[in-house]
Amino acid sequence: MIQLKGIRKSFGKLEVLKGIDLSVNKGDVVAVLGPSGSGKTTLLRCINFLERADGGEIIIGDTCVSCKKTSKKDILAIRKKTAMVFQSYNLFHNKTALENVMEGLVIVRSMRKQDAMEIGKQLLIKVGLEDKLDAYPSQLSGGQRQRVGIARALALNPEVILFDEPTSALDPELVGEVLAVMKKVAQEGITMIVVTHEMSFAYNVANKVILMDEGVVVEEGAPSELFHNPKEERTKRFLTGRVPDWSYSI
Repeated sequence: MIQLKGIRKSFGKLEVLKGIDLSVNKGDVVAVLGPSGSGKTTLLRCINFLERADGGEIIIGDTCVSCKKTSKKDILAIRKKTAMVFQSYNLFHNKTALENVMEGLVIVRSMRKQDAMEIGKQLLIKVGLEDKLDAYPSQLSGGQRQRVGIARALALNPEVILFDEPTSALDPELVGEVLAVMKKVAQEGITMIVVTHEMSFAYNVANKVILMDEGVVVEEGAPSELFHNPKEERTKRFLTGRVPDWSYSI
């Protein structure tokens, strides 16, 4: 469904991604773990061309793009198949929650406003914000803003949603409400690639976990295998002190 082949990215002399290969099947929830600076966010940004990779191929469904020979048409084709949820929300501050969800449908998909409004309302209800349709971002908590971001991503009906540390900017008491919505999205069979530090989410919700460090995939596997029986010494060191309380559930 999604394949990354040899994705490379440098910023000046700093090589951030060193030939990443990754396969994601339809309906997979892939948790991407790793220390700061390992290339996790850059990888997500390269998938939907917020950053242009220096080399490699990106395949999503029937669309195959060579990162070295990318046209505007190629980029648009990939972006139509992806949606991104950012750690800093990236909402329009002068638009209501409903208008933020509608924006992509009206501007990008050229949908009638009335139709976009109905979809937006249903998705905000789905993420538990039925009483916040007309609220502006400044009137919402961080968790509520992130749930608007998730609804906005769902509205585009993408083939994959990319989550860039969606809970890292939240106060601890708000993390659970966002993770609960993400778990609900995952249970609906939507393909997700999630850069996260939330180990319990990775263990309880993801069906594949990958550990990145220094621009490479160190290890990947099912959560039970990677957490309980890691093969690589680097994985063992990373997990030391980070193994969650498995009795915690989302």
